[in-house]
Amino acid sequence: MSIFGFSKTHLPTAEDALPGRDAAMRVPDRHEVLGSALLPPYPASTQVAEFALGCFWGAEKNFWQAPGVVSTAVGYEGGFTPNPTYEEVCSGRTGHAETVRVVFDPATISYAELLQIFWESHNPTQGMRQGNDLGTQYRSAIFYHSPQQQAEAEAAAAAYQKRLSDAGFGEITTQIAAAGEFYFAEDYHQQYLSDAKNPYGYCPDHGTGVSCPVGVLKADG
Repeated sequence: MSIFGFSKTHLPTAEDALPGRDAAMRVPDRHEVLGSALLPPYPASTQVAEFALGCFWGAEKNFWQAPGVVSTAVGYEGGFTPNPTYEEVCSGRTGHAETVRVVFDPATISYAELLQIFWESHNPTQGMRQGNDLGTQYRSAIFYHSPQQQAEAEAAAAAYQKRLSDAGFGEITTQIAAAGEFYFAEDYHQQYLSDAKNPYGYCPDHGTGVSCPVGVLKADG
């Protein structure tokens, strides 16, 4: 698929990326479901994790339902264009992936448990797509915020690869990279599948059906 000769399945260079804008998207102060702060600063006892796993609507809901998750938000990360719009990201000319920010209390839920949700909620072997959703914005990625998160993510990928290979799946294509600027998506995307916004909304589950127990991640990591 291409737009004016530009392939949506190949990441653009910084020179080819859209210019974006200086102004950030306006988003609500509070989480639609959890009632917590959507924007930083977050409570001192929390940590931040960011994951890209296809369409961010369903992915965000999977995370906000987990005990110990204090807040979630959807946005764009991993590319070049500052403060992009959804339409720009979908063009493939920003380099960003649809990303979920997860603010969590590590005393209640571990980063390993968040990784379990991440791996089991999508197919990390599909490259620049998830199911019928095609484009660089749907790629699988983990944006880590500390050396410890990086180490855990890399160990988890190696452990889960063994399980996927045993089940007949190919190689994991998940990008594991240091977190960059997280650009909040438009208001209507935030908590899109909440009862208040879209009580009958639906987002396909592209999970492989291969489990990724936290114990396996810890043992292999």
